[in-house]
Amino acid sequence: MTGDEYLESLGDEREIYLYGDRVKDVARHPAFRNPARMIARLYDALHDPKTRDVLTRPTDTGSDGYTHPFFTTPRSADDLVADQRAIAAWARMSYGWMGRSPDYKASLLGTLGANADFYAPFADNARRWYRESQEKVLYWNHAIVHPPVDRSRPADEVADVFVHVEKETDGGLVVSGAKVVATASALTHYNFLAHYGLPIRKREFALVATVPMGTPGMKLICRPSYTAAAAVMGSPFDYPLSSRLDENDTILVLDKVFIPWENVFVYGDLAKTQTFAGQSGFTERFTFHGCTRLAVKLEFLAGLLAKAVEMTGTADFRGVQTRLGEVLAWRNLFWGLSDASARNPVPWKDGAVLPNPQYGMAYRWFMQIGYPRIREIVLQDVASGLIYVNSSADDFANPDVRPYLDKYLRGSQGVESVERVKLMKLLWDAVGSEFGGRHELYERNYAGNHENTRVELLSAQILGGELDSYKAFVDECLREYDLDGWRVPDLSSFDELRRARNDLLME
Repeated sequence: MTGDEYLESLGDEREIYLYGDRVKDVARHPAFRNPARMIARLYDALHDPKTRDVLTRPTDTGSDGYTHPFFTTPRSADDLVADQRAIAAWARMSYGWMGRSPDYKASLLGTLGANADFYAPFADNARRWYRESQEKVLYWNHAIVHPPVDRSRPADEVADVFVHVEKETDGGLVVSGAKVVATASALTHYNFLAHYGLPIRKREFALVATVPMGTPGMKLICRPSYTAAAAVMGSPFDYPLSSRLDENDTILVLDKVFIPWENVFVYGDLAKTQTFAGQSGFTERFTFHGCTRLAVKLEFLAGLLAKAVEMTGTADFRGVQTRLGEVLAWRNLFWGLSDASARNPVPWKDGAVLPNPQYGMAYRWFMQIGYPRIREIVLQDVASGLIYVNSSADDFANPDVRPYLDKYLRGSQGVESVERVKLMKLLWDAVGSEFGGRHELYERNYAGNHENTRVELLSAQILGGELDSYKAFVDECLREYDLDGWRVPDLSSFDELRRARNDLLME
């Protein structure tokens, strides 16, 4: 698709609800218009000669077309490095702030060819969606977590809330329930349903499937729109991120939604549904995508902070320099984890490889403390500079107040007031506005809750045998000595010196 074709594709019968009304035209609604056009830029870049070499590669479906690299099956470290470059190039087009861009769900879609047999007896569905999503660069998103309602109870005891199959028919399944949270789904083509979290014990909850956005009975109930609020309360000058990069998070409701068998990946298989996260390849790839995208975002935040402390005149303060250095270290860490994931892949199915999960697991842990820490540094070191700004761009058009703004809101080293306020409002939108606060919540929980990311890291290394190998490494050291000294022939315990010491102590 081109950007225009993508925008046109949003014109189906999707049910989106915001501020008490159904959104009639997503592509033109004030809450979604600008974010949709930021996505359209990504599709246009696939056709742009200046970016096409990085952003595309030939399809592997037998067609003569081309696609985004991350939608294809990687078979070497070189393939993953090409994926990384393409992910980063698209991320730079949104300054790192759109985590659910179309290549995000390619984390799963790019696995469906090599791993089709996992989905048996629906393997042909996996192969078909692998081909179609790759050739069209379809925009999918997912909703896989149960709502925060009665999570202490088994899923089947909360059937009035949790997604489950109500009825099986010759043509497919009738499904009802809700999922949390379908981020950016209003702008996508398909919502992917799966299971993560609570154990399940009844087959009607064992479902992995996809639902086209225009399907009758599927509804998205949106949280407040930062983009719409920006349009009402300010201007792009006042809300440069909120006004175009809000990936509205929604409550996904399924009210007797019919899912045809050709859109089902898993049904009725309890074990397969609960091992999906560990066996599908999705986890290894979404952490790789997320780590790369976050590294781009941190470059943007590092540049913002560097410019801000220059404008406040504190760039030469030693403490400020140490903390800016810390931000750069976090940037380097995530780029290093992304590089290591790509350049040290692990063999997988049918000649395919996956990004190394050890580094993906580390990203999941470090992001939860790294991103809040960077935000804290900005709040500490820019401090009142973030709110020492006027209310809106309109103030600069008021001749009664403009002279005061120019005099008192100027920046250091001759920076004019408009330039300083413009930067500070951008930085506030990044870390202090409702949009900025939501992004901290997103980065903290994007890859799983704070306990699961740690437990899963431990479990993975127990199951993979790495923890046993670490303990064996310690045992190797312990075996080299005992109460009588060294037990290896090449080291000396100097027994004669010990005897001499003991003789002296006895005198």
